[in-house]
Amino acid sequence: MDFFGHLRTINHHKMLVTKTCFQVGLYLQGICHDLSKYHPMEFIPGGIYYQGDRSPISREKELKQCSEGWLHHKGRNPHHFEYWIDYSAQTRTLVGMKMPKKYVAEMVIDRICACKNYMKENYKDSSALDYYMKGRSVMLIHEESDYLAVYLLTMLAKEGEEALLSYMRHRLLKHRNRDYHVIKGRLVLD
Repeated sequence: MDFFGHLRTINHHKMLVTKTCFQVGLYLQGICHDLSKYHPMEFIPGGIYYQGDRSPISREKELKQCSEGWLHHKGRNPHHFEYWIDYSAQTRTLVGMKMPKKYVAEMVIDRICACKNYMKENYKDSSALDYYMKGRSVMLIHEESDYLAVYLLTMLAKEGEEALLSYMRHRLLKHRNRDYHVIKGRLVLD
């Protein structure tokens, strides 16, 4: 149990995400990112299961098969693809709904900053893509949102963070009300 270690970790993560969101013009999202982590429902288990080198949620799930803190967190933070899972009347199953591009961008930034936070000096520009791809097979995420996330994380791995953030700010997020689509295996920005 390390409540102060957990507090330092979430504060550092929040600072990294806020700074990076500001770099791409997502000011409100940067300020509001992960505020629910300070709620007792999330903070207390985070301190109990804190390990310092990975999310305490992972440890809690290993021990209890469920994390009430995670259920609380994903339901309040639209940058998590799990927030966008809903029942489809057409298929009568749970499906991933298409995420707005600003939340896909924040999801990618969140993944980058989490990798930096936990991996420290072992972080590489390919780390976030590697982590995403390891869990991709069990993600219930909309195919276009998944494509955009992989597109952005691949850009990071191949071209570096500066190129990715420039692309996000000047292309992806330039026109906030325009959408993105995947047509014939290619990303198209309206």
